[in-house]
Amino acid sequence: MQLKILFFGVLFLLCFSCAQPPLTSLDSDPLPKLYISKKTKESPLIDGLEDTLWDKASWTDLFIDIEGDRNPKYETRVKMLWNDRALYILAQMEEPHIWGNLKQRDTVLFYNNDFEVFIDPNGDTHDYMELEINALNTVWDLFLNKPYLNKNKVDNQWDIVELQSAVSYNGTLNDPTDVDKGWTLEIALPWKSLVRGNKGDIIPSNQFWRINFSRVNWDFSLKNGKYRRKKDLNGEYLTEYNWVWSPQWAINMHLPEFWGFVYFSDEETAPDVTHPKEAALILWMYRNFRIQQALEKNETYTSETPKALFENEEVVFEKRIFNDTVFWETFNPHDKKIYKIRVDGKLISTE
Repeated sequence: MQLKILFFGVLFLLCFSCAQPPLTSLDSDPLPKLYISKKTKESPLIDGLEDTLWDKASWTDLFIDIEGDRNPKYETRVKMLWNDRALYILAQMEEPHIWGNLKQRDTVLFYNNDFEVFIDPNGDTHDYMELEINALNTVWDLFLNKPYLNKNKVDNQWDIVELQSAVSYNGTLNDPTDVDKGWTLEIALPWKSLVRGNKGDIIPSNQFWRINFSRVNWDFSLKNGKYRRKKDLNGEYLTEYNWVWSPQWAINMHLPEFWGFVYFSDEETAPDVTHPKEAALILWMYRNFRIQQALEKNETYTSETPKALFENEEVVFEKRIFNDTVFWETFNPHDKKIYKIRVDGKLISTE
């Protein structure tokens, strides 16, 4: 009788283990966009025009809907260059009606059509900057200590010192009697103004930064010959369109783990650069972290420990408490580092 019980017990365990679903491999997961920014000896003239210096840079992929599943009505693309002085950005936007009415600096600029830049130098999803510019070249720059989901603080008084920006029009501004082709925005961001929150080198030569771009676009109506955001029959503004370089997979730009990777090559020709090896692992960790956040917000808990295959090695996402602070961590068997996401979302890596 005991032998029969033992036999069926072992058989049950074998069948149970066979029934476990195979671990998901992270190797096939889609990664954020990648761009290689080349170094230039000269600085472009910031006049909103694409001069010949920009021929050195390649265009990004065309922007996509922020949720990643639709193509926008109008095309948007970007070029980047850099030198020892600044990061340079050229944005080209297709737009049949170029308009804007917000002229005061640091106003809520996305109530106009605008172009937005998000920069996280250290890639830890904290201490990042946001820049918004509309077709009038009005600027809103702000610094965030962490994403809104993590109860952040926003510094609206922060300014990008010596920021340069200029806009040019392939058409006419605020003229509803014609059809335009689009507008171009050119930006220079001095490195010395991007040091806040940057714990690495001031000039990121041969390094990655996490960057994304967003374009906000509104349906419009005309009142007395002037543009304004369109309203529905109930008097509510129609929802804006959000078009981005690297998809966020949600209507939320403040998920920095999805921002693109920009590599600052010190060569004038693009080297053969791929994503950082840990990129897929960190993205998987954040997906699970956001799930844990949502579960705990709804007071729903699970005893399951997320596991996956990363380059044919099993990785585990485990909850830890150290000095009364909650972390979720994963050991990377390839670089032998422990990657941790603190309870407030900050990414930390340790040897």
